[in-house]
This record gives sequence, structure tokens and C-alpha cells, in this order.
Amino acid sequence: MCGIVGSFHFSSSQAVDPQLIAQMNLAQYHRGPDENGEYINGPVGFGHRRLSIIDISSGQQPMLSPDNSVVLIFNGEIYNYVELRQSLIELGHQFTTDSDTEVILHAYMEWQEECVTKLRGMFTFAIWDTVRKQLFLARDRLGIKPLYYTVNNGKLHFSSELKSLVLIPDVPKTLSDRAIEQYFALGYTAEPDTIYENIHKLPPAHTLTLTQNELKPSIKCYWDVSYAHTQSITEQEAIEQLNEQFKKATSSHLVSEVPLGSFLSGGVDSSGVVAHMDKLSSSKTITCSIGFDVENYNETKFAQQVVDRYQTTHHIEQVSSQDIDMVENLANLYDEPYADSSAMPTYRVCELARKHVTVCLSGDGADELLAGYRRYRLFMNEEKIRQKIPKRIRSTVFKPLGELYPKLDMAPQFLRAKSTFQSLALSTVEGYFRGISLLKDEQRNALFSDKLKQRLGGYNAVQVFTEHEKNFDGTDSLQLLQYIDLKTYLVGDILTKVDRASMANSLEVRVPFLDHKFVEWSATIPSELKLKQGEGKYILKKALEPYLPHDILYRQKMGFRVPLAEWFRGPLKETVRQRLLSIELTNSGLFKPETIQLWLDEHQSGIRDHSTALWTLLMFESFYRQQVLTLKNAA
Repeated sequence: MCGIVGSFHFSSSQAVDPQLIAQMNLAQYHRGPDENGEYINGPVGFGHRRLSIIDISSGQQPMLSPDNSVVLIFNGEIYNYVELRQSLIELGHQFTTDSDTEVILHAYMEWQEECVTKLRGMFTFAIWDTVRKQLFLARDRLGIKPLYYTVNNGKLHFSSELKSLVLIPDVPKTLSDRAIEQYFALGYTAEPDTIYENIHKLPPAHTLTLTQNELKPSIKCYWDVSYAHTQSITEQEAIEQLNEQFKKATSSHLVSEVPLGSFLSGGVDSSGVVAHMDKLSSSKTITCSIGFDVENYNETKFAQQVVDRYQTTHHIEQVSSQDIDMVENLANLYDEPYADSSAMPTYRVCELARKHVTVCLSGDGADELLAGYRRYRLFMNEEKIRQKIPKRIRSTVFKPLGELYPKLDMAPQFLRAKSTFQSLALSTVEGYFRGISLLKDEQRNALFSDKLKQRLGGYNAVQVFTEHEKNFDGTDSLQLLQYIDLKTYLVGDILTKVDRASMANSLEVRVPFLDHKFVEWSATIPSELKLKQGEGKYILKKALEPYLPHDILYRQKMGFRVPLAEWFRGPLKETVRQRLLSIELTNSGLFKPETIQLWLDEHQSGIRDHSTALWTLLMFESFYRQQVLTLKNAA
């Protein structure tokens, strides 16, 4: 696992500044403290930080082909590199290392841009082809590993993290109003945007190609998950297939020359990973858990059941309300506003794990693939009504009902919510967007200043979802929600959180549920076997029944939650008030101070729960003060 940076000048007469590459590379030291390397050749410069996992003694980067015509830097792991290496040997290639890095290099030499279709793993990489005078960038299918880039003044710069790109003097750091809208709706900035107008993310499953003297790069998609081929399958057949598919995925993720363990939250997904690791490994599994100082949020007793069953070597630490200092660290960690409060315990569990292992497996991805989120069940209840009543009638009936609530006490139980009525007046995608938004449309309207709303010109973050809807090829609404989450929430929130938290601690995290072969298989499973009689991840739970206790599989999902509401009314009451009413935030011109004041007063008096909105604002304030104002003061 590593960090990569680079610069490419469109004109061959312009030379890359070696000092700039060195500075960009050093900014990502935490991603690869074991080794570093740089390559400078006229208009091209690469930098690399290495966290050694496979073939520790060799595989240094940047790596050059035998004739020095191709140069590669790479971040990630290729799980099928042994088989791919053998195929390349049979085609006449000769290898000098046992690293997966060299396999990518030779795969490009053999298949050029098509090499990405051969790779099974998590990766971003950059290749400079000196013969074709071409820069080639690629990102893995699910977006497990990040890649940022910017094109400015006839130059393209790229890096694994934003912090390297903001160092470049001539790259504008203007905040993106579009990204601010996305952040307060979703809690993150959606691909391909970043918080800065001129800096972008290369989307998952995309490549970028730029040939010298061309005016702009070519960006192409090389893979997508398809829901168009649903199997006609029995429950037992699905169970057998799931166990076989997940066994293969987990087994491929266990290749390592350094200590390897697993996160263990006490939920279904991480417990399932541990169960499969135990079956596949001859040694004791090392597990790590994080608890909370608020009992209702603490799952460590469930994790202990798995520890007892599989006799893992277990390590545990606790997150307390005093960990608010982590907010300051998170702004520097993510480089842009990021509102998932579980980033705090995720950082702590990575910090804990790194004391004992260099590689950890995680259960991330199962909820998106196999319909584990509670919101899927709630939304599909709404969808039954939505599918039966034309939108024109729904809009006419349910919109005013939403405005009249809460007086309609005779409504069915599952309809007793203002947001539910409002959601039913919308299309499937619009309703889902509203349901999962951190701050609803009316909240963002109340929060944003008139100037910000004017600059947005009517842009709404729901467009992120509707753009992805165009590429969906499935047949039912649950599949559509899963597809949208794979393209947005999974990559923008979950995978971003894990990558930054793990890399900040020089820890590699692998996600076997997101092996792309497992992802492709999961998309063929009928929706009724994923969400059955209100039970999310139904088929996964049935498959894991022989391996895990019943109360782990079928208790209510907790997730990696943080007790924000309690903290903001208790030990953090004054801290959150002071920061959100600060001069820095008030003078930003982005928000209405009176709205923030009202939300603070209502929350801390117990009238309303505004903890999500307050946390989202708190994380933005930390970013704005540390990143934006620091850049302005330095200018």
C-alpha cells in the first residue's frame, strides 16, 4: 500500500520541478513510511511512498521496464498477480522480482490500456510510456483507492491525497459551491468533484490518458456492475454460491508477508470475515475492536462472542467524549469536509490495529451489495405505494399532507413522519435522495446564505443520483438503490473513510466483499433473497448461520455510530457552540448565523435533535479554519 504523486507538462519543452515532486511526495509520507522514490525526466515527474506488504525485499518504485521505455508507480494490491505473472511468462515476459508491481508493468507492456481489465484488486497507478509519449492513469473498479488530479496552465498533476495538490502554487484553491451543496446533503463531495473547483477525482473504474502536445486528457470507463442478469435460483443454491464466492474472495485477500488481522465490530459483516479467516488460516486470527463510553452505542460484548468462538487474539480500546480533539485531526486527514462521525472510531481502530498488524481485513461493502441498510427496508415500504399511485396524484396528495403533519395522527404507523409524506410525492430516486440526505432541502435552504444560493443557480445535489440512474440496467427499485449507493455512498463516504484512517496510521485495509468478482456475482442474486420479509442481508445471514451466534446475525443493526446528540448536550455543549458561532464561520459568507444559533438553542434545550446538522457544520468549520483560512493567510 502506497501513495503516488506526479506532474506532466503538455509541452515537451517544459521540465518538471524536482523540488515540487519531492514536496508533494513528502506530504504523503504516512501512506508509505518504509521507502520513497522519485523519477524525473524532462516534462514528467513521479513520486512514490511505499508501505511494504508483498515482496518486501524488492519491488521498489518508480519501476522501469527492462528497456527503460515504461515507468510505473502504483498504490494498492493485485490479488491475482501470481496467475497473471504466469500468463505473462508464457507470453515471453521475464521477471526480476516477485512483486505485483512488476506484473502491472508487464501487463501494460503486453496489453497497453486494456491491462486494467486483467487486474483483480484495489489500485491506482500511473504509467509514463516514453515511446508513445503518453501518460496513463487508472483507478480500480470500486474506487477502493483514491486518485486526485488537476489540469492547469498546460500541466496535469495527480496524487493519492488532496494535500499534495494544494501545495502546488499555480493550482487555484477556489471553493466549489457545487461541492458545498453536495457536502451538506450527503456528508461528502461526490465523484468526480472535490471541495475545490479546479481539482477532481478520477472516478472508479476509469482511466485517464494524455498524450504529449494534446490539449486535454481522455477519460474512459472500463467496467460497470450490471443488474440485468438476475439468476433464477433457490435459496439453498444462493447460500452455496455465496459461501463459495466469499471463500474465494477472502482467500485471495490473505496473501501477505507481514502480520495480518481483521476489524471486529460485533456486527454481521466483520464477524463473517473473521469466521472465514479462521477457516482459511492455520494461525490464530488477530482482531481489533473499538467501544464507546455510552452503553447504547457499545457493541464490544457482541464482538466478544466471536472472539470466544474462534479464540482470536483480541485487542480493544474505547472512544470517549473527550475525543473531540480528533475533529481537528480529521480536517487534516481528509483534506476536505467529511461528515461521517464514525470517522472517529474508524481512526481509533486503525490506530489500535497498527500496533499489532500491518494489514487488516474489513467487512465494508456487504450492506450495499446485499441490502443490509435499514433505509432499504423503510424505502421499499414507501416504494410499494409509489409504484401503485401515479406521480401526478402522489404529488397532489402527499405534498400537502407533508405540510400538514403532525396533525394526521390516524395515518398508518409507517407513514407517521413528515419526511415520508414528502418523499412519496417524489420519484424513486428523488425520494431516496431526500431520505438519506443529512440536511434536507429545506434545511439547506435555511442554512445557506442568499449569496451562496444565488451562485448555486438552482443546482441540487440530487443531480448526482439522477446522473447515475441513467447508467442503471436493472429491473427493480432495490437494485437501483444499491447501484446508486455503490457509485456514491460507498466510494464517497465508506471507502474514503477507511482509506484515510488506515493510511494515516500506515495500515493497509482490504475489503473482500468488494472483490469485483464477488460484486458481479452479488448483482445476479434476486432482490427477494437480499431483503426478505423485512430482513436485510437475508441470504448472507442464512449462509453464516453455521458460523455465528443467532443474536449477532439477527439483532438490530447498530453500525459504527457515535453518540453525538448526548455529547452536544453534555460534555461538548460549550465546545460546539463556541466553534459554530465563531467569527471565522460567521464571516465566511456561506451561512446564515441566525439559523445556526436556532439549531444550537433547540438542540441543547432538548426541543429538537439537530446533532447531525451540528456535526456536519462542526466538520466544515474545522476544515474551513484549518485549510481555507490557512491558505488565504499564506497567500
